Amino acid sequence: MSDRLALGEHTEDFGEFVRVNLPGLLRYGHALAGNPHDAADLVQTVLEKVGSRWAHVMHKTGDPLAYVRRSMANAHISHWRRTRKENLVAEIPDQTRVEPVDSFDNEPLWQALRALPPRQRAVIVLRYYEELSEAEIAESLGVSRGTVKSQASKAMDTLRTRLDQAAGGDR
Repeated sequence: MSDRLALGEHTEDFGEFVRVNLPGLLRYGHALAGNPHDAADLVQTVLEKVGSRWAHVMHKTGDPLAYVRRSMANAHISHWRRTRKENLVAEIPDQTRVEPVDSFDNEPLWQALRALPPRQRAVIVLRYYEELSEAEIAESLGVSRGTVKSQASKAMDTLRTRLDQAAGGDR
């Protein structure tokens, strides 16, 4: 059985669903969050919530994979909204925090993709990385096809501009 067929199947077993779909969900999470560590946290958080309600998800949604993707996008956007606020501290910490180096940090495309707003990034990732159609993306994110088209168009314009600037060219 190919992975494409397996992805489209509905399974009553949550463990089997996770086994079949986890690699794709981690890739999607990586593209949403910008790094593999936050991606793993995002996937784990969403799967914990979905797993506790698996019977409901299976019987009330037409596509559990789309439901999980939409939940991931919503969770990422919520996290982004919570953490983008400024945190004031009384004293500056003594230690500097050393962040692990991501091999994609210096890639212009990755930098431009990471700078997109969360919904635009989700649309681009689902379209070009997961190769979903506009209808599938709309269903996954719980938006209209028109929203998918407009978000994709805005994202592509932004990516073109930023990549052109990174290359030092003018069009």
